[in-house]
Amino acid sequence: MPLPQGTQLGPYEITAPLGVGGMGEVYRARDTRLNRTVAIKILPAHLSSDPVRKQRFEREAKTISSLNHPHICVLYDVGHQDGIDYLVMECVEGETLAARQEKGLLPLEQVLKYGAQIAHALEEAHRNAVVHRDLKPGNIMLTPTGAKLLDFGLAKPAAALVSSITLSAAAVPSSPVTEEGTIVGTFQYMSPEQVEGKEVDSRSDIFSLGAVLYEMLTGRRAFEGKSQLSVASAILEKEPEPISALKPMTPPTLEHVVKKCLAKHPDERWQSAGDLASELKWIGETQSLARPAQPVAARRFLLKPGWVVTTIAALTVFGASLFVWGYFSRSIPQPQTIRAALPPPEGAAFSVSTSIAGSVGISPDGRLLVFTAQQKGGVPQLWLRSLDSLAAHPLDGTDYGFAPFWSPDSRWIGFFSMGKLRKIEVAGGPVETLCDAPLGRGGTWNRDGLIIYTPNISQPLFRVEAGGGACVPLTQLDASRQEVTHRWPQFLPDGKHYLFYVRATGSAAGAYVGELASNERRQVIGSSTNAVYSPPGYLLFGRGDAIAAQPFDVKQMQVKGEAIVLAQGVSVLPGFNYADLSVSQNGTLVYSSGPTEPGRQLCWYNREGKKLEIVGPPEYVSWPQLSPDGKRLAARLLTQPSGNFEIWIYDLDRKVHSRASFSGLTALAPVWSPDGKQIACAHTALQASGDHMFLLMADGSGKEQLLEQPVFEAIANYPSSWSPDGRVLLFDHQDKSGKISVWVLPFSGDRKPYAFVETQFNAQMAKFSPDGRWVAYVSNDSGNDDVYVAPFPGPGGRVQVSTGGGSQPRWRQNGRELFFLSPDKAVMAAEIAESQEGGLRVGAIRRLFALNPMGGVPGYIYDATADGQGFIAAQDVGHTSMIPIIVITNWSAGLRTQ
Repeated sequence: MPLPQGTQLGPYEITAPLGVGGMGEVYRARDTRLNRTVAIKILPAHLSSDPVRKQRFEREAKTISSLNHPHICVLYDVGHQDGIDYLVMECVEGETLAARQEKGLLPLEQVLKYGAQIAHALEEAHRNAVVHRDLKPGNIMLTPTGAKLLDFGLAKPAAALVSSITLSAAAVPSSPVTEEGTIVGTFQYMSPEQVEGKEVDSRSDIFSLGAVLYEMLTGRRAFEGKSQLSVASAILEKEPEPISALKPMTPPTLEHVVKKCLAKHPDERWQSAGDLASELKWIGETQSLARPAQPVAARRFLLKPGWVVTTIAALTVFGASLFVWGYFSRSIPQPQTIRAALPPPEGAAFSVSTSIAGSVGISPDGRLLVFTAQQKGGVPQLWLRSLDSLAAHPLDGTDYGFAPFWSPDSRWIGFFSMGKLRKIEVAGGPVETLCDAPLGRGGTWNRDGLIIYTPNISQPLFRVEAGGGACVPLTQLDASRQEVTHRWPQFLPDGKHYLFYVRATGSAAGAYVGELASNERRQVIGSSTNAVYSPPGYLLFGRGDAIAAQPFDVKQMQVKGEAIVLAQGVSVLPGFNYADLSVSQNGTLVYSSGPTEPGRQLCWYNREGKKLEIVGPPEYVSWPQLSPDGKRLAARLLTQPSGNFEIWIYDLDRKVHSRASFSGLTALAPVWSPDGKQIACAHTALQASGDHMFLLMADGSGKEQLLEQPVFEAIANYPSSWSPDGRVLLFDHQDKSGKISVWVLPFSGDRKPYAFVETQFNAQMAKFSPDGRWVAYVSNDSGNDDVYVAPFPGPGGRVQVSTGGGSQPRWRQNGRELFFLSPDKAVMAAEIAESQEGGLRVGAIRRLFALNPMGGVPGYIYDATADGQGFIAAQDVGHTSMIPIIVITNWSAGLRTQ
């Protein structure tokens, strides 16, 4: 029976249980004499009569008392009371390695650090003639000060106590414990000599640590099976799958170290834990001192069938020349330009969507390639491939990721997915979220740990520390030139200046140079796409479906000479002002050559999610908004051939559509007036920077009218809902800090806007209820986006509708149902009723059906009919492509041959 809180064992007062294992129970306790927190491990009375368990318990006390090391748990005291034997140890705050591994792979630097620390701890134990014999992730505690080795209950100073072997065919338990009649230890981490019941020495622990390191690096156990027998057989007879096949970015030296740990014969392993610790420490130091900006010699450059190359002989020359270049670059000519075509991973295809832009990126050191692809039946995600390997693998946690960009040391990838800016370490580990980015338009990372990015389609550049923190605007849109957005930033070599694209009217559009320490910027090239800097001094940018290269002086920050066409057939998306290309610091260029035609459709669905009808041809369409009578649809549409985004109106009965806005650049967020005669929308105003609200006549007559009087400072104002009585308009107001709030614009009196929902958190996407008494909106004050309902105009408390995340609320016309989207873009239906006190009560919430969760569609992606039986949504067609990614090594050498 567990000890209750307050139990006294000598001077120690039990405060809480910490865990239970096969060798006893562990509790948190307070030392009443020294007023410190300790951990107490007890052997309950019913186990004290077991001579084997009691002997192990006593041996653990003697073993730990002989060891004094910062990475071994300290023993403070031993005692016996009321038939209970107990050990008093330091209370180690943290989590076990086993618990940490459930969250994902550890970064490589942590694997090396913790591995070396445990090896040092084993060295101390072995020096004192102690073999642990049960080294496993569950016996390693990760603390703020490093790793701690726990549980010496099976440690031995001499021969093993149990020599008989019984291998059960039962399934291996998730948390194995030592059982009588079986081998002492945990099967998955045992050495071959342990499995065979032979005498073990310190080299057995080295094998176990090798198994732990393998699991830390790959996320898989070195030896697996469905029964103890099959696991034991694997340990005795099989070699683990090569680490490089599972995690190609693992340093070869580290793979060698782990492989030597796992040698079947003890004489072939590392002979001391101290030597192993030194090797791990050395690898960690060489990794941190590596200079990724220098050319790196590839170990191999292998071809799969279907690769397009100049000649096999040329690749042989390329591989050899890279090696020589790395060591004797001053004494030989530069390697020649080599072109190759990389197909999608086996069983997968490249993901092509016009909801996103940016699908390929090469690391600064030129070794690694990240791209967007999807397996059959799967979702798009980021994949990673080493250029000296045939294999690529998906990065866990990067579903719907796009626009990847690299840290300067090539160790991290930043990217956008599902409305967030995120990062992931290439060596493995959990994805980290940095900030909101509803529809990211590029990012860049400098050596000081600063990230510049564009969070949404009509916004300037923002900045955020790579380690996390506040996300604040970096640039401001210039209203005098009708600048719509700043996007696709790239730091220049000094880490202080940066390139970015400015979408604006006429000749003002193009690539610009900005500086962190100044608000000044200047245009360096007029173009319709982003520009990318490449050594030895060029700007690369899109021109039609080609890549053009023009010399660029990084000291003068200006172009020189004429642009030269470098390659044809590049994926260029004019609506995004983006050419899908990337270049490394050693001059390796990669670009996507897949299709770029629009691939989004408006589709009708019923409540069961059955697709009923497709509205119009595949086009770049978003923000669908049904008119009050349900007969027309306003939407944002890519307008050809200008490449501008305008508001168009679909006549659903006649199946024709006509243009409603003529912003000349980009319009978005259409909202119908209650009588269906007018539409409010947003686009860049001449009078002020940022997106502001305008009023259009739905029949195309008259001139547009600026709604905000007077215009007040904002990054953006987007209309979201018109009150049923036509008196006020709700809108999303994004201030200069980037924070979004729900505001109200009256249509009478002084027409001065005022805040309705304004907190330190974001609040947006507000929608009036059919009777105008309630407003549903989205707020992230809980840490996630969730839907709330508040009375209008107030006062009164709000009611939370969604509990697991929610966005884009829509009311059913009878007011008894509120629709919203779940985080995975499923349409949810919440029952709404008035309470006896006059408030609202949320009833059952049902999942209706899932939409395409591409995450790249701006604003609303759906609307509901008045009766709640039909839904229209902007859905990505979800193109995939087998067209290869093109790789050009030493691309600038090719210019000299033209």
